[in-house]
Amino acid sequence: LVHPLWQSPLSIPGGTRQSPINIQWRDSIYDPFLKPLKISYDPSTCLHIWNNGYSFLVEFDDSTDKSIIMGGPLENQYRLKQFHFHWGAINEWGSEHTVDSKVYPAELHLVHWNAVVYPTFEEAVMEGNGLAVIGVFLKLGKHHEGLQTLVDALPAVKHK
Repeated sequence: LVHPLWQSPLSIPGGTRQSPINIQWRDSIYDPFLKPLKISYDPSTCLHIWNNGYSFLVEFDDSTDKSIIMGGPLENQYRLKQFHFHWGAINEWGSEHTVDSKVYPAELHLVHWNAVVYPTFEEAVMEGNGLAVIGVFLKLGKHHEGLQTLVDALPAVKHK
C-alpha cells in the first residue's frame, strides 16, 4: 500500500523539508553529539480548543516562555503554540508521516515557534528555522485518561 499523499509527484517545491515524510530506518544515522530534547509545558497556558474546518486544534498562550522545548537539534528555545491530530476514517490509516512505509492510526503534532528570533508566530511560519514540530505516532491500545479528557471535549467543537 502507498500512502495517499505519496501517490502523485509533489508540485510544491520543498526539497527535504516537504511533508509528508517516509522515515526510512536504514537511512537514519545516530548522532552521538545530539543533546536531549527538553520539554517544559505549563498546563495553565492551555487556552481553548477549536475546529478549523478539517481538524481540531488545542491552542496555548504563547506570549511568554511558560511552555517551551529546547535542546536536541534546536539552537533556540521554541514556544508551544498549538497541538492537533491527523487521523483517518479507519483505525489502520491516519498518520501524515510513515516509517518504512508503515502508516499509523493517528499522529499528534505539537507545534512550537522560535520566539527568540521572530516577534510573532505568523512570521516564524515563513522561515526555515521558525517552527519546531514534534510528531508522535499513535496506535490503538489501552484506555488513556489524558486523551479521554480531550475526546470528551470534542462534541463542544462540532462546527467550524
